[in-house]
Amino acid sequence: MAKIKLTKTELKAQSDALKRFQRFLPMLQLKKQQLQAEIAAIATRLDEVAARESAAFGSLSGWVKLFSETGVKLESLVTVDRVVTDTSNIAGVTIPVFNRIDTTVAEIDLFATPAWFDAAAKTLVSILGLKAERVVFAKQHELVTAELRTTSQRVNLFEKVKIPECREHIRVIKIAIGDAQTASVTRGKIAKSRHRQAAAEDAA
Repeated sequence: MAKIKLTKTELKAQSDALKRFQRFLPMLQLKKQQLQAEIAAIATRLDEVAARESAAFGSLSGWVKLFSETGVKLESLVTVDRVVTDTSNIAGVTIPVFNRIDTTVAEIDLFATPAWFDAAAKTLVSILGLKAERVVFAKQHELVTAELRTTSQRVNLFEKVKIPECREHIRVIKIAIGDAQTASVTRGKIAKSRHRQAAAEDAA
């Protein structure tokens, strides 16, 4: 236990600190619950997007062989210029929110290429959008999880260290003050007794 002053001033300081920790703890516990719920929600959305991305890949697989026959690389058909995100705040954490992707689709000569080129390009844009959305959800999960870890550490610090420590300090200070008061009363009685005894001796 840290060394503390055994005074009434220190007793008040420790009592004030205890009240402060007890006031903040429920807020931290609520934040922890909110973060846990949000992590679960993000994980669900992440799984949903991953499933949609996988299904879209499945629909594209039929065209992969066709592209190889044309000599055109599928990945050259669409390029992502940028991923556009907004921001949101969850229990004090700023997170990115997927908005859209800006893409460039290779110019397609509709007369020189099969009709399915256009459909393949649209599917590829959709897949790239889902992939970008999945990456953003993964970033959300990372940020909120990090905040949950910090919040959990603070909850544990308050519950297991700060509050018990303050209570123990208060207990020790109260005992010390009580002992000091008892000793003061005892000294007063002894002094008074000696004074009476001296007075009696002088009278004799």
